[in-house]
Amino acid sequence: MATSLGSNTYNRQNWEDATKEKYGKECKICARPFTVFRWCPGTRMRFKKTEVCQTCSKMKNVCQTCLLDLEYGLPIQVRDTGLNIKDDIPRSDVNKEFYTQNMERELANSDGTRPVGQVGKAPSSSDMLLKLARTTPYYKRNRPHICSFWVKGECRRGEECPYRHEKPTDPDDPLADQNIKDRYYGINDPVADKLLKRASTMPRLDPPEDKTITTLYIGGLGDTVTDGDLKNFFYQFGEIRTITVVQRQQCAFIQFATRPAAEMAAEKSFNKLIINGRRLTVKWGRSQAARGKDGIKEGVCEMGASLDPVPGLPGTLPPPPALDEEAPANYFNLDPGSSPAVMNITLPPPPGINPPPPGENITSHFIS
Repeated sequence: MATSLGSNTYNRQNWEDATKEKYGKECKICARPFTVFRWCPGTRMRFKKTEVCQTCSKMKNVCQTCLLDLEYGLPIQVRDTGLNIKDDIPRSDVNKEFYTQNMERELANSDGTRPVGQVGKAPSSSDMLLKLARTTPYYKRNRPHICSFWVKGECRRGEECPYRHEKPTDPDDPLADQNIKDRYYGINDPVADKLLKRASTMPRLDPPEDKTITTLYIGGLGDTVTDGDLKNFFYQFGEIRTITVVQRQQCAFIQFATRPAAEMAAEKSFNKLIINGRRLTVKWGRSQAARGKDGIKEGVCEMGASLDPVPGLPGTLPPPPALDEEAPANYFNLDPGSSPAVMNITLPPPPGINPPPPGENITSHFIS
């Protein structure tokens, strides 16, 4: 084991000596010389090298090569926007050198587990950054560059060419023009602008205006999620009043005791709720009036389950015609053109009295 450990240490030391060049380049941010590492990440991939020094990368908590945030894998401009960080790094040479020395002193006094400067003082997380964060490796950034000779039709290497034989992208594409200093300072970054536009169009769960609504709808439960699983997850946001599971529709309704608890639960679980390996849908419940109106209209019960039609019953009655407020009510379906004084209504005579001859008014007998 000792020989193997020494062999591994020796090979690792040889690899580091072969890939690094002490004070080989100057940092593209602070212009100070630093040790450059250059390596090939895999077969048929282009060589990568560090672009900025360790001090500049630690001040921004970014990678020395791709300048992406180490926690979220996002550009600096997106990270600063999500955490509300304002860049305070000076641009002039003298002030930049003074600021860098102060940051080096602060880094020497820290344990190295947390970033320093404005990034270290920022909040720990952001919902927007969690939604935009990349969770899988992005190997396309390691691909070789496009062969310029192949574009001109003059490459004679064929499959042995270490560069890509592909058509280049549109030169007017903003993603084709990126400045490393703009990316570091978080300004005019086309990749960041594209991600921020995507974040602005992402669906949001806005709370309803009715403050009495404290119920959340949870959909897509399946057969593996129970009310106990829902209670174990949602109890952290506040007191739960009731949990109603509709197994037929594979959904549930969780009613909180307070509105702030329901809002916090909706904010923390929207598009992020996964229980027992199932991604669940989170929506706000509806008020009693709206739920009853929609249930009558669409045939949905109070708990959200659809009602099957009963055979043999007549369909829905048509609505009554609209009444004109100025027109008088005609309760006996009389001709509206006839006058009450002109109308002659024949009434049957009382028992024991002979009917009058035709053409004579029956009321004359009672009057006389």
